Amino acid sequence: MLQILDISRNELHGKVPMEIFRIPTIVGIDLSFNSLDGQLPTDIGNAKQLVRLRVSSNKLSGDIPNTLGDCESLEGIELDSNIFSGSIPTSLAKISSLKVLNLSTNNLTGSIPASLGNLELLEDLDLSFNHLNGEVPTKGIFSNATALRINGNQGLCGGVKELHILACSVVPSNSTRHKESLVLKVVIPIACVVSLSIVIFGYLLCIRKHNSKSISLPSFSTKFPKVSFNDLTRATEGFSTPNLIGRGRYSSVYQGKLVEDQNEVAIKVFNLEIRGAHKSFIAECTALRNVRHRNLVPILTACSSIDSKGNDFKALVYELMPRGDLHKLLYSTQDRECSSYLNLIMMAQRIRIVVDVADALEYLHHNNQETMIHCDLKPSNILLDDNMTAHVGDFGLARFKVGSTMSSLGNSNSSSVAVMGTIGYAAPEYAGGGQVSTAADVYSFGVVLLEIFVRRRPTDDMFKDGLNIVNFIEASFPGRVLEIVDPQLLQELEETPMALKEKCSECLLSMLKVGLSCTKPSPGDRINMQEVAAKLHGINDAYLNGN
Repeated sequence: MLQILDISRNELHGKVPMEIFRIPTIVGIDLSFNSLDGQLPTDIGNAKQLVRLRVSSNKLSGDIPNTLGDCESLEGIELDSNIFSGSIPTSLAKISSLKVLNLSTNNLTGSIPASLGNLELLEDLDLSFNHLNGEVPTKGIFSNATALRINGNQGLCGGVKELHILACSVVPSNSTRHKESLVLKVVIPIACVVSLSIVIFGYLLCIRKHNSKSISLPSFSTKFPKVSFNDLTRATEGFSTPNLIGRGRYSSVYQGKLVEDQNEVAIKVFNLEIRGAHKSFIAECTALRNVRHRNLVPILTACSSIDSKGNDFKALVYELMPRGDLHKLLYSTQDRECSSYLNLIMMAQRIRIVVDVADALEYLHHNNQETMIHCDLKPSNILLDDNMTAHVGDFGLARFKVGSTMSSLGNSNSSSVAVMGTIGYAAPEYAGGGQVSTAADVYSFGVVLLEIFVRRRPTDDMFKDGLNIVNFIEASFPGRVLEIVDPQLLQELEETPMALKEKCSECLLSMLKVGLSCTKPSPGDRINMQEVAAKLHGINDAYLNGN
């Protein structure tokens, strides 16, 4: 009889059939990385013997069924990267055998059930990137900050101090609330008139000062910590050169430490004297307010203020990515024994980085509430954390697409005509004034993928007179690929046991084949990011299983 049903990483559509939960011998179900939609059937509660359930990265929606708590043998539940809504079922606390629970990257609301802290065997709980609110429990798994992930929920407060979450505000008593309400009935009308006068006066003053049309700042959640220009000045030691870690077309990025919590952060300061910088700031604020994914750079807060000279000041504060950007990883050198060497990057690390970036773009293109197009994907916009997990950043040129309508995030009135990304990474149709499209992002991704494995910039001096990184690899594919890939990979292959060498070479060819499929000259011939992500996850699994 059937015990394990694993049909993950395919292109399956439709609803999850209720019949699979009635198979009396089933102990493992893996439907992840498909395009399944609809709700999880309530019949799931019939699978009393089920040990592991994984339906990650689909399009499942609706409430998580309460009957899931009847699956008394479950040890692992992974429902992440879907669009489940509603609250976390308290019935999950009945599954005493539960070790892993991943509900991240959904649209769950409400509070976190404190009863989950009673699960003595629970060792990994991920509730990140939802819309949860209220106080974080402190018992059981909630007392272990390293086993708990709740970032990306702006309504949470409290919890153990290691989580570094704002304390919950004290709720006033009924009598206090009654007195406050009487006062507010008098104060509110007066305050409204005064506030409106101040706003109008300030607006007129701003118009006279700048003599230009102002662009309003998208509002972040009030749960984002507030930082001032002075806070960021102290954090970066006066925006000193030693703290400067990067520059872009509109901004400079500084490493700093916020005084309040002593967290290391990256502070992106926009040069508002450059035309387009203000719009880039607005675009990035809008984008980061609307997206959330484990492979996107997490934003901590924004600062829109004035500097010490009275000029406008705009900055974004991100989690610091300690390993820097992908461009630095690929091309910076380390000195060893009086010689300089490029950083050693193993095959597995390269594959993992590519998979991470593909997952981020798949989310932006297909799993977000609205299609978002990055428009400027390149290695310097891909940042790496301590675990070498890749995060896509810099949304200053991003566009939203709703139906057939395209809008700039920095200016809702802008046309949908394509903006140029970066030379070497921009899709060829952009040169002819083509429209912004997800296919153009796919092309940029393909170039980055090829670059990672051959370790040559698309702007390398060798690429001229019609030769580019794409047709350079095409000319050697598949028979002579080993002649053009990064020599570090060749050395790694040579040191690989003979039994595994062929499998590793196949994985390398498969990766390059995906890159070539992404960089077809015609946008209509390119595969989409859902297909890309599915193929890359399959290659990654094959590589890991082979090793």
